[in-house]
Amino acid sequence: MSPEPNAGGTAWRRPVALFLTGQSVSLFGSMLVQYAVMWYLTLTTKDGGVLALSTLFGFGPQAVISIFGGVWADRHNRKWLIMGADAAIAVATLGLALFMLAGNTELWLIFAVLAVRSTGAGIQTPAVAALVPQLVPDEHLLRINGLNQSIQAGMMLIAPAVAAALYATLPIEMIFFVDVSTALVGIGLLALIPVAKVPRPEGSPSYLTDLIEGVRYAHGHHLVRWLLGLNAVVMVLAGAPSFLTPLMVARSFGDEVWKLTGLELSFSIGMLIAGATIGWWGDKLNRLALILLASAAFGVLGIGMGLSTNLWVLYLFMFGIGIAVPAFTTPMTTALQQSVEPETQGRVFGFFGIVTSVAMPLGMALFGPLSNVYSVEVVLIGTGIATLIAVGLALLPATGRRALALGSGSLASS
Repeated sequence: MSPEPNAGGTAWRRPVALFLTGQSVSLFGSMLVQYAVMWYLTLTTKDGGVLALSTLFGFGPQAVISIFGGVWADRHNRKWLIMGADAAIAVATLGLALFMLAGNTELWLIFAVLAVRSTGAGIQTPAVAALVPQLVPDEHLLRINGLNQSIQAGMMLIAPAVAAALYATLPIEMIFFVDVSTALVGIGLLALIPVAKVPRPEGSPSYLTDLIEGVRYAHGHHLVRWLLGLNAVVMVLAGAPSFLTPLMVARSFGDEVWKLTGLELSFSIGMLIAGATIGWWGDKLNRLALILLASAAFGVLGIGMGLSTNLWVLYLFMFGIGIAVPAFTTPMTTALQQSVEPETQGRVFGFFGIVTSVAMPLGMALFGPLSNVYSVEVVLIGTGIATLIAVGLALLPATGRRALALGSGSLASS
């Protein structure tokens, strides 16, 4: 569902390159701050309650603001929304750096800035997802989304090492200044890209009416409703392999840092390879078949991780999880971009942003306590089986079959 001006030719490549470059630079700075703040709070407080609060302030506002962020992305110019959110985050981060340089290190200041950053993410995320189809021709969407996933995976490999080096040699305030600089680069490059506001009917309804219409649209659109439900269930169940495997490593294989690092590297390398593969061969892939295959892979790999008695075998399964993540999220994003009308995409991606922000923390709230009653291995096997059951159930209802029929007709590659 890309706008018509993008059809054909190669003129779209330059603005897409500028957009991806700017977003990647900005993301890199954000990841540096994410690691720096986590380490700072961990080392200065050694308090699990403080870390729990940082998670709440870091993710809660995004889940709430995504409700409105999607509506704004459909009502306003998405380019200016992204730039405005980036600028607000940069100003808040700069303010925190200046306060801390002046000796003000109260936790509430850090939590307040985490909340601002999370709010900005709630505005940016649906706007970015809805802006991509305005820049990329329809037939190249999956490849560009795959390339973007690969870039993000590469950031996940590089950012922890760079953050560790900076944190070891510089005050945390200097890392905040780095983030402000990368945000300015992202804003500057996006400013160079001409992006028109998506046309809307005259006499546009109120924000509340827009939101209600978005809910009705998502509920009434068979493919969107099916993808939204599948995404919610899989993301909740995926919380176990995502967050509990470090605990499994520490309990079953030892708590040496290199063992935990190996786990993260296995995941990131898998993501990097899968994103690049989808970016290269994306045009030949059936979107919905790939989503279902990745969903089933989460279940099978979760069971395999639970049965692992060798650390290197566990790394292999974690590598597989890394491959499954882009294979699940990239075609889902592309399917929505191709099947949802441009003037409604912001709200639809806002709803998916809410699910993503809430689902995995909810999964941890469910499976974290279970891991103290049963072994992590048992929890992983249980969630793996539940994921496979969920995939099977997704194919049974008439909604699921109709969604697949629609997807096969409009989204499958030749």
